[in-house]
Amino acid sequence: MSFAPVTISLPIADRPTSHRFYREALGLETVGELADDGIPEPLQFVVNDGLRLMLIPTGGFGWVIGRHEVATRGQSECVLSLDVASPADADAIVERARAAGAEVVTEPEAQPWGYAGAFADPDGHLWMVHAEPAS
Repeated sequence: MSFAPVTISLPIADRPTSHRFYREALGLETVGELADDGIPEPLQFVVNDGLRLMLIPTGGFGWVIGRHEVATRGQSECVLSLDVASPADADAIVERARAAGAEVVTEPEAQPWGYAGAFADPDGHLWMVHAEPAS
């Protein structure tokens, strides 16, 4: 069985804010028909050939999660990770995210398992940017 593309859905508070952030911070492109606000509905970004990111206003998230609750800001259920080619690429992405309004949670630096930094998007979703250690 294969799945293509896989879609990760995240709850958001404000469509224009999230749309701007993901275009500016990660350089992601949207797909789909434009809604009256000029933003595709549903708000989906192509991460790569096999992965899409869908951002759903918190109020509309309920039809998927039923009785479950969306985690409040500051509580994280997952970390989304982007692997990049080099520490310089990791630094650049974290700086772009900061410039677009992200809260940098951990500054990029060498770790025993690689080079990484993390930031929170405008809704508090955590992203880690990781590069393999230099050999």
